[in-house]
Amino acid sequence: MGRYFLPRKWRMPKLVLGLILFEFPFTVANLALFGIAAPNTYRTVLWRVGGEMGFNSDPSQVAYAAYNYQEMEIPMVWSSLNTNYNMYIGVVCTFFYLIKSALWLLHVFYPILSLILHVSLTALWAASLYIQTAPDTVDPAHQNKGAPWYITKSCNIVSDKRERGYCMQAKSAFAVSVIMLITYAIFIILSIWSLIPTPEARAARDSKIAERKAEKELYASSPYDQEMTAEDQWQHMWELQQLPRTPGATTGHAPWAKVPATPRTTAFNQLQGAQIPQAHQEHYAQPRSPMMAPPQQQTYSSVQQQMYSPPQQTYSPPQQTYFPPPDQVQHESVAYAGVAPQGQHGYDGYPYNGKGKGTAM
Repeated sequence: MGRYFLPRKWRMPKLVLGLILFEFPFTVANLALFGIAAPNTYRTVLWRVGGEMGFNSDPSQVAYAAYNYQEMEIPMVWSSLNTNYNMYIGVVCTFFYLIKSALWLLHVFYPILSLILHVSLTALWAASLYIQTAPDTVDPAHQNKGAPWYITKSCNIVSDKRERGYCMQAKSAFAVSVIMLITYAIFIILSIWSLIPTPEARAARDSKIAERKAEKELYASSPYDQEMTAEDQWQHMWELQQLPRTPGATTGHAPWAKVPATPRTTAFNQLQGAQIPQAHQEHYAQPRSPMMAPPQQQTYSSVQQQMYSPPQQTYSPPQQTYFPPPDQVQHESVAYAGVAPQGQHGYDGYPYNGKGKGTAM
């Protein structure tokens, strides 16, 4: 499998580019010349001029045969097939030239595509040249078994200026057709030559096959990759790359044991009464340099911690009213009326001497 392949690179890319540029003016000239000749601008005129000079049959003979209900075949070189067929080829060649130029600019004009395209176009032009040089043997007295007179002879033999111009146009169209056929033949030769792989191309192909085989064996050795398709693996790797890189603490040995820690998460954990991991406390306890955290971020984190700090609750024991027994009131100099003492000497700083309210010492 690795020894037989179709190379995608041209052996002489500069020559191919030169042929593409060389083909452009002749493609335009071919379309213009055969567009002027269609449908019958000068075909019948050249036929008549050649008949008058005795180079071929005369169109009046065909008209005379048709008038007498006789069958007389029109020579292919003087029929409408000659002009219409070549005009259609001009349109097709222009269309494929635009496609070929676009493929070359996109670097996808491979030799195999060039071979298929130019073999087809060469066949069309070969048929065109056969039609343009078809024999004229309708008239037994004036038979022409070769190319018509405007190709084999000079146009100066015609005295009329307009007819001489038609002769030059027909000769130019035939010359353009020959050039197009030769250009496409060169394309075919270059395509076939480029499709023959070189030793360097074979070596590069073998190395690429070896790399693909090694990657396939690597993927086959992992049971996790066997459960996923290539598209799923690519999607999974893309999702992993999109995850934000936040600091976290490892609570286990598994890769999913990473718990991200943010100031907001810490504040909510404090509100819920959860125990913050030691790694998180050390992370937020260490000082931050101005280069690592901008002033806006530090201010936001401090404000956020103040906003989500848990409320401090104070516990006060219930107050009880203490009434001493009567005998103790008579013998003691200090009477307690009001709030019960909170300790052994809770109210020693407020003595009472029986006169009005107690005063502070």
